[in-house]
Amino acid sequence: MSVMEAPQAVVGTQRDDERREIIELLTSAYWLEIDTVLNYIAASIVDDGACGDELQAALTKGVEEKSEHAERVGRRIEELDGIAPGDLLTTDGECLQPPGRQRDAAAIIEAVLAAEKIVQVTAEVDRATNAMATEILSDERRHLRLFQQHLRA
Repeated sequence: MSVMEAPQAVVGTQRDDERREIIELLTSAYWLEIDTVLNYIAASIVDDGACGDELQAALTKGVEEKSEHAERVGRRIEELDGIAPGDLLTTDGECLQPPGRQRDAAAIIEAVLAAEKIVQVTAEVDRATNAMATEILSDERRHLRLFQQHLRA
């Protein structure tokens, strides 16, 4: 099987099961980004003094970056003939909720793992998705390092 180069090249030329798997991974990554945006907003509201100001600024910047990631992932889902999720309800009708410990790095770690999985799955079959996931993975690793530094402080 040849490596796909153009964003639309996957549609109609790649096996449907591979395309569906990529769309499922992207959909999970999309929801992780949206969930993290909600958590960052909630965590940025907490006032923890001087150290908190630096973290709040990082969280505010993170909201912008995570929103951009969600948009990019959503566009890629559409390019693969999928449907980008459009509301904040899970399939069982329950709203997503931030974790009890809002500054926990778990959400960031999940995002890193999701991006790594997409990079692995798309490496040989979908260059456009692979390039996007590789860029997002770099951002996710940077976020993880930043929040690990704050957790140690």
